[in-house]
Amino acid sequence: MNRGAALLVALLVATSTVTMAAAGAAATTAEESRTTIEADAEVDSGTGLETTADASTETETTLATQSDADGSAYAGANVAFDVEGDAITDYRVGGERTFASVAVQSQREADSSSSGGLDGSLGLEAATNLNGAGLSVASQTQASAQIRAESGATLSAHDTQRGTLVVESGDEAQYVEADLAAEAEASEEGERVRVETGDRQGVFLVVGDGEVGVADGNVTADLGANATLAFRSYADGERDERAQYEESLIAEGSAAVDVTAEQRDGELVTDAVTYGQETSANVSQSANNRVNVTIDRAVHEGTVVMTTVSEEAVGNLEDISVRIDGEAAVEASSKSELESAIGGDQSRYMVVQDAQAEGQATVYIAVNHFSTRTATIDGNGSGSDDSADGSSGGSGGDSSGASGDSTPGFGAGVAVIAISMAALRTRLER
Repeated sequence: MNRGAALLVALLVATSTVTMAAAGAAATTAEESRTTIEADAEVDSGTGLETTADASTETETTLATQSDADGSAYAGANVAFDVEGDAITDYRVGGERTFASVAVQSQREADSSSSGGLDGSLGLEAATNLNGAGLSVASQTQASAQIRAESGATLSAHDTQRGTLVVESGDEAQYVEADLAAEAEASEEGERVRVETGDRQGVFLVVGDGEVGVADGNVTADLGANATLAFRSYADGERDERAQYEESLIAEGSAAVDVTAEQRDGELVTDAVTYGQETSANVSQSANNRVNVTIDRAVHEGTVVMTTVSEEAVGNLEDISVRIDGEAAVEASSKSELESAIGGDQSRYMVVQDAQAEGQATVYIAVNHFSTRTATIDGNGSGSDDSADGSSGGSGGDSSGASGDSTPGFGAGVAVIAISMAALRTRLER
């Protein structure tokens, strides 16, 4: 084989290799684009989307979750507990033991099995020495665990700084009893109950038809159908005026969603707490510096979505914008102006920097009405739909002049090789 022929063969092999690599890259790009939840946005470095997190990914992961022989233990960054038969046991927040056990039972079952023949008139007293319904862990994610009770109630623990524990009664009235840890104390605070342990304090509150109180030193609750009991925990000094404002919004039914999006070990971790009223929520990051919260709500009435975001999740906390279903929300200048958006013509939001945690802020979003709405929190401050720049589809707006079966992004390289081959062929023919 002469030298010219050898060069021709080498160029043919190179062309084949580049084409195969381009096809493989295109297949990888197509697969990655299918995992993106919403429209892509350019990353600041211009390299495209680096991280995508969604609810389905969290459902499948069990990081920060440990299973004992029965698969019933949970150990996260902030919350740890066990599930033993008819109770959640050894519930800890921030390493501090708060409850020895938490049990729930339907009022119908508890009243009928009582030796005293209770008829439900005793209310909170009937929840003492409760024979709890059987519990089973329904699901675990990186930031939460959901437990189902045979009585029809649902309990959910959320691995956030608040260590939130929520009990939803479901279609049937329920009793709840929380036996405190040895070092914990409970006291009534109006319609709420405050629990103090070492360097932390927490608050129980009820959303809907029900009440919570203290009996025999422990916390008991009487929940009507479709009511919610929620416990929120605070480190020393964190239960300030803003925290109590949030508690009021929840108890009054004005805030039905509490969202967290933060970085842990370089990974975005998200969680959504819902407080009854047939509301569910999913959190995702579809682009750098952008967090999406999709809320599905059976009732038309609007609500406040409390979203705690870190600087790593949304970028510049000083330049946050909010869109609802792609339309810019109006920034409110006061709490009253924020809440007035519920049922109004336009959704509003308010950003409050967290004095207790550097690099963190809470975005209060008053969504004016429902059924399903998506709130987008953008730290770039543009408030615009980035899909208009042609970045959707994962190509960054660069089609490379490709059409038909050509492979985007590799046209220039293949063209150079083709030209070189043509020139070589001409020389050989001479």
